[in-house]
Amino acid sequence: MTGSTAVNFNKNHLDEILHRIGPQIADNGKLADATDTLSQDNYRLLREARVFSAMVPGTFGGGDQSFPAMCEFLRSLAKYHPSTALSVSMHQHIVAANIYNHRHGRPGKALLEKVAGKELVLISTGAGDWLASTGSLEKVEGGYLMNATKHFASGSPAGDVLVTSAPYHDPVEGWQVFHFPVSTLSEGVTILDNWAPMGMRGSGSNSVTLENVFIPEESIAARRPRGDYHMMWSVILPVALPLIMSVYRGIAELAAEKARERCKESSDPVTPYILGEMENALTVAQLAVDDMIKRMENFNYEATLETVNEVIKRKTIAAEACKRCAAKAVEACGGPGFLRAFGIESLLRDVTASHFHPMQEKRQHLFTGSLAMGNEPPSQAF
Repeated sequence: MTGSTAVNFNKNHLDEILHRIGPQIADNGKLADATDTLSQDNYRLLREARVFSAMVPGTFGGGDQSFPAMCEFLRSLAKYHPSTALSVSMHQHIVAANIYNHRHGRPGKALLEKVAGKELVLISTGAGDWLASTGSLEKVEGGYLMNATKHFASGSPAGDVLVTSAPYHDPVEGWQVFHFPVSTLSEGVTILDNWAPMGMRGSGSNSVTLENVFIPEESIAARRPRGDYHMMWSVILPVALPLIMSVYRGIAELAAEKARERCKESSDPVTPYILGEMENALTVAQLAVDDMIKRMENFNYEATLETVNEVIKRKTIAAEACKRCAAKAVEACGGPGFLRAFGIESLLRDVTASHFHPMQEKRQHLFTGSLAMGNEPPSQAF
């Protein structure tokens, strides 16, 4: 593609998009949450605004938006509908990793061009696969047959391409993990209707089954030893976590806004103390997420264990602070904060999901502590 195909995104374009469609996203989100479904209408609005290709370089037909701009967009989108923002962040982190790879001389261009050309929505299964991956591959003529069930595939009901992996026992190399894309329209791919969580009810994080799905040999994008830490995680985690945690920061900020407004007229002498705790927690979350974003240097970070370690530490700090902020917001509001109609208890439920993104707190402690001892990353952390 040439520069003439680029979308004319100015630096304020994402803000303009949200100003225009944000209220619709919020209304659609209420129905999605009530029915435990992904809002297809929200995805349609975002597709029409070309949000899914917004970070793709303009020379490939994308919007050429910066990494910090996308983090800011997701933070703001979360205030309209957290679940939609979270599912979109999963797509964006795959795009971001491919931008990094392309900029650093590795494959990434082809996927970026496809995303921009067709405004494709990507679905990640990485959080549930990690070092060992799940499922099986059987060698057949021209490729492999895959059988697996992939869980927590956010945005899957509206997705076009599953970016996934599976283990394969090579007769010479031994156990490996292959990484590859799979169209959701491929024969044998089924998106299950099994998402019924406590929070993030409208994220469409359904499981996806793949039954004898043919994977062409030429579609295998990467091969790595099974069970060992691989450099690809040093590319993916540093960009994934700032995008994801920007969503939870937005949720915490919205909870704090609602609590401030509710408590303005409070005469309870304890309320200021609770709000003070809330404000401190929110500040910690904001500082941690801001630093995560800054460290990425708009795709100029070093893909090293040190970078991963610094990012996952901040992820744990941010997640705990976001959860504490939302909990204190509910507490400050008293009984009304516990009622669904007030619109704050759902934020507490949604922000709780921040714990479950890689790496969970104790796994991060294991990873960070092992590095502090001069050891290699333990497989148990994944």
